[in-house]
Amino acid sequence: MTFAIRSVVAGVLCSVAAPALAQTADPARAQVQTLDDGLLAIMKGGSSLGLQGRASKIGPVVDQTFDIPLITRLSVGPDWVKVAPADQTALVSAMRRMTVSQYATNFSSWSGHTITIDPRIETRGADKLVRTTLSAPKDDAVPIAYRLRQSGGKWRVIDVYYRNAISQLATRRADFASVFAKGGAKALIAHLDVLATKSGR
Repeated sequence: MTFAIRSVVAGVLCSVAAPALAQTADPARAQVQTLDDGLLAIMKGGSSLGLQGRASKIGPVVDQTFDIPLITRLSVGPDWVKVAPADQTALVSAMRRMTVSQYATNFSSWSGHTITIDPRIETRGADKLVRTTLSAPKDDAVPIAYRLRQSGGKWRVIDVYYRNAISQLATRRADFASVFAKGGAKALIAHLDVLATKSGR
């Protein structure tokens, strides 16, 4: 895994009241397990898969476990209602490209890494928080948490939290607001594509 994982996820694991103990079969936990398995697979594939191979492998996992349309809407914020339907569709596609590219770039090698999932699944209103820890023999353990919400009968990731910084969703909203203010949806689409390209270098 490259050091640039810090560009993928940033977040704080905020305190919440009385986390509920979840069963192993919790569907939110199962989705995070699917994502973790996919990330470990592309890490182990490493250079033999290549960037495009890792992107092709993790893309379907992202589609299965993330709610990219909702993430896009929440990242844009109130300005979303100002966006034409065709541009909304283009923004969702650009968000997916960026997400897949960042994972393919930053989870690019494996040196004994493991990912463990905390069995205690926390409930935040209608959402669930699943905490994980990414560990490797020569690296510090990295706590990563996922916030999931039901969509279409399935739990899907809507935010990612890394160590003790702010949430990925909050970071993106702050970044996207200035871009949208200057050039609207089309400028934001171009911005996402630049971020995807940078990740793929």
